[in-house]
Order: sequence, then structure tokens, then C-alpha cells
Amino acid sequence: MRSRPTPQITAQRPILGLMLGFIGVVIFGATLPATRIALTGFDPAFITFCRAFLAGLASATVLVAAGKRFPRADLGSFAVIGATLVFGFPGFANVAMQTVPASHGGIVLGVLPLLTAVFAALIGGEKPGVAFWAWGVLGAALVLGFTLRGGGFAPGIGHVWLLCAAVVSAFGYVVSGKLARRMPGWEVIAWALVLCLPLTGLGAAWAWEGGGVHAPPVKAYWALGYLAFGSMFAGFFFWNAGLAMGGIARVGQVQLLQTFVTLGISALILGEVVTPVMLGFAVAVAAVVWLGRRARIA
Repeated sequence: MRSRPTPQITAQRPILGLMLGFIGVVIFGATLPATRIALTGFDPAFITFCRAFLAGLASATVLVAAGKRFPRADLGSFAVIGATLVFGFPGFANVAMQTVPASHGGIVLGVLPLLTAVFAALIGGEKPGVAFWAWGVLGAALVLGFTLRGGGFAPGIGHVWLLCAAVVSAFGYVVSGKLARRMPGWEVIAWALVLCLPLTGLGAAWAWEGGGVHAPPVKAYWALGYLAFGSMFAGFFFWNAGLAMGGIARVGQVQLLQTFVTLGISALILGEVVTPVMLGFAVAVAAVVWLGRRARIA
């Protein structure tokens, strides 16, 4: 008997999935610049807890209005999403942004797509082909090359925290993407945020009492609001839906384009300098996404 050829992923709507994923990437791209602005008035602990608490309140309101019932069978998955995306990524990123420019951080996080593909293969049931891995490794190599040798800065502890943020974020993306295959993407992040409300509420109150607020300027409040309702809430609506429609590993590669968004916003609102070296690396990783978009994934 002849063996069957390895099937390719048949995403529901691959092009729409890529488009939705890109909208999520645009929203996520402002996260690091907004974090640096929020740090002008709040400490990292308060930002981590408060952004999730505010997003949790918004999620609860939407879930009640939609008449949704909590899917108890997925409690473990929601707990993992809470630990990685609600607490893990924001916590590591907030600490990192105290010492790392947002523009540099945006390029360091370019390793996220490769990590997402790794976890998609390990726990997401996807099997990227050789060509996909080749493009993914090339993209990650470009990012790490910039981090270690380019951009006019020396690697420090802030970059270690960013890499930790990338690892927990990639794991959380895959768990979210798996759930989003059988429930709306917005519902996935909403239930995770609601599940974390008791901890985020207590944490925000504790950080406030402990001196987590330092006469913040108006722009710090705006930045905190964006982190809560944009990065933590709306961005995941598009991102999770995109992962479910286009495939976790493939749509995850779109996040390499987040580098462009972060560099542009950092230059626009923070006055950070975008050097030719940074732009060159950003163009290179975007080319990797373009060339690898049709690689085989079984």
C-alpha cells in the first residue's frame, strides 16, 4: 500500500487569519512604548496588576452582556493563560523597560514567532515542515544577531527579562490559539482575565498602598489605559481569532512585523532614534515572514 502524503494545515480562512493577526500585532506593537510612558508615574508591579484588573472588569462586563457561561472543562487552560499572558509577559516586560529602550525591546521580541512555532509543534498539534523551520530559525538568528552585536548597545539584564517575557508569551499564545479553535478568540482572553480578577484586584491595591504611584502625569494614565484596554484586551480579540483561522505557527510568524510598529511608535512618541542598523534588521525579518508564509505545515 502506498503511504499517504503528509497533509497540510487546512485553516478555516487563512488570509483572514493573517489579516486579523496583523491587526493584533499593530495593537501589541505599542505595548513597550506605552509601558515606558506608564513607568513615568507607576512602578512595574502596579502596572502589571492594574492593567489586568481593568481589562478583567471590561471582560466581565462583555461576558455578562453576551450571556456567556464559564466553560469549567477549560479551567486549567485559562489558568495557564492567566499565568503567562496576564501576569508573566507584562511582569517581565515592565521590569525590562526600566533599562531597555522600547525600540531595542521590539527587536529582541522578534524571537517570539520562532518560540510560538516551537510550542505549536510541542503542544499545539502542528508539524511545521523543514522549510518553515529554516525560515523561522533565520528570523530568530537575525533578531539575536541584532541583540548581541548590533544596534549600538551592550546586552544587559533587561534583555534577559525580555527573553523570559517572550518564552512565557509564546506558550500562552499556543494555549490560547488551541482554545480559540472552538470558541471565539475574545472569549478566551476574557475568561482568563476574569479568572484572575481576585489576584489582580488585590495586587493593584497592594501596589498602590506600597507606593506604586508617584504623582503620575496625565500621559501615564493614558498609557496605562492603553495597556489595559488595548494590549491586554482588544489586541487578543484579533490575535486569538487569527491564530485559530490561519494556524498558530503560520500566523505567529506575522509577529515579526511587530518590530516595524514598535520602532515607528518609539520614534514618534518617545523620540528614540531609529538607526539604519535597526531598520535593516527590521526589513530582513519582514522578508523572512514573506518568504516563509507558504511553508508546509502538517
